[in-house]
Amino acid sequence: MKIYNYKGRRNLCGERIRIIRIKKHITQEDLAARLQVEGITLERDCISRIEKGTRFVADYELKKLAQILGVSVDQLLEEAEE
Repeated sequence: MKIYNYKGRRNLCGERIRIIRIKKHITQEDLAARLQVEGITLERDCISRIEKGTRFVADYELKKLAQILGVSVDQLLEEAEE
């Protein structure tokens, strides 16, 4: 499967995930653990790559990330102001 880049990134949500995670005082390790409880196995380094934009995010991962962070999927997909 070919993963395309958009503005040099493989996802739109990584930066938003990082910002929201930090505001809620959740570490990458905690986020990975919460995802695992929900049935999605992502290690801390996967969370880091998502936040850097170097890892693709599947739709089911995005849905659970939004749920765990207490935001909508739309909020995670908002692009940062340039």
